[in-house]
Amino acid sequence: MAILLGPAGMGLIGIYDSIVVMVGTFAGMGIQMSGIRQTAEAVAVNDQKKVAQITITLRRVSIFFGIFGLILLILLSSPISLFTFGNTEHAFDIMLLSIIPLLLIVSGGQSALIQGMRRIGDLAKLSIIGALFGTVLSIPIVYIWGQKGIVPSLIAVAAMALLTSWWYARKIEIVRIRMGWAEIWTEASPLLKMGVVFMVTAIMTTGTIYLIRVLVVRQLGLDAAGLYQAAAALSMLYVGFILDAMGKDYYPRLTAVSHDNAKCNQLVNEQAEMGVLLAVPGILATLTFAPLIIHLFYSAKFIAAYEILRWQILGILLRVPCWPMAFTLVAKGKMNLYFWTELLANAVLISLTWSGIIYFGLPGTGMAFFGMYLLYWILIFSVVKRLTEFAWSTANVRLCLFTMPAIVIVFSAQYILPGLWYMVLGGAVTLAFGCYSIICLIKIFDTDGIRSIFAKIKRRFGFVSR
Repeated sequence: MAILLGPAGMGLIGIYDSIVVMVGTFAGMGIQMSGIRQTAEAVAVNDQKKVAQITITLRRVSIFFGIFGLILLILLSSPISLFTFGNTEHAFDIMLLSIIPLLLIVSGGQSALIQGMRRIGDLAKLSIIGALFGTVLSIPIVYIWGQKGIVPSLIAVAAMALLTSWWYARKIEIVRIRMGWAEIWTEASPLLKMGVVFMVTAIMTTGTIYLIRVLVVRQLGLDAAGLYQAAAALSMLYVGFILDAMGKDYYPRLTAVSHDNAKCNQLVNEQAEMGVLLAVPGILATLTFAPLIIHLFYSAKFIAAYEILRWQILGILLRVPCWPMAFTLVAKGKMNLYFWTELLANAVLISLTWSGIIYFGLPGTGMAFFGMYLLYWILIFSVVKRLTEFAWSTANVRLCLFTMPAIVIVFSAQYILPGLWYMVLGGAVTLAFGCYSIICLIKIFDTDGIRSIFAKIKRRFGFVSR
């Protein structure tokens, strides 16, 4: 799609995406995240009636808030266009995008039920199938209509997400009960009380992403916004998939043991260790082969995204251990703490981005992202340590001692070695750490199945005596 649209088109996609996500987040009132938590708690105590009440409530309230999001974006289309682009030329496109918040909120409500019940297989399938069909539909639309096809393509992606979430949510069997609207709103009250905090926090995050893209557009132009969008997407391409896949199971499990600090801390350490072991080989590979990756996923027009990507990927590295710690606040219901830590982090990111653009231009956005996560790591560790007496496990400390030198070598070698030798060195470090990660993961899982597979391979190729 990037080849068809160029940097300006990708910048427009990024801006439109930020707008619909921000409006959808506000209109959704956080019911998806609170719904996951409430469902997980009901499932943990096997309260089938409560599960049925939450299910019916989520389904109906999602439709109501989705319609609210649609109307809201229609009404705000002109002001949003004026603030974002300095004119109202994009107001009609933004108005057409109003269907997407409705689709996203209804889809999110259905996904919350699936995740809260820990139907991880179904959740993974709907994510993959929805993304696949969305891509299959959107590429021909953009190919035929170019930039005019951006809005229909985004709608197609959201529609496929709704369709796949409905397909898997309909498989959920619940106790048959009757609920009137009065009962539904009574049941929705606790969802909304917690959901509003989720919503405000999520609005801060999505609003920050939106404001940064507005800053880039206003200061550096739409092409620069496309380069920023490309770097942001590539930096999260591999790690985002890992975090999303793990989070679908991690959050409900953490909620179930949230009353026990020792179990919480153990789960956080385990999740952080697995996250780093899975993520670092991909991060090293991205640092090493970033120019080739940009050519592969985009085109030569996006090569300037390289410097942003290198700094952003360092921030992503810090995000991996921060992520399971931050979920502790949510699982324990410490929403005030969660709100203030996220507010501070987003305020720092906007400030650093503004300064970065002024002093370093577009690469400054990547430096700001890294700087924010460096400060956020210190902050969230301090908060969780005070809350649960959290400490890093010996395995995680040892993993850090292996990870940091590898990252420093690969990141700094680019400034010292010629391109080919830099890639050779980076490739060697990536391969070595990849092997180390595989060995550690095998030890963590230590299943008879893994041992059996390796034994069969050895026997098949004659590596052991018969």
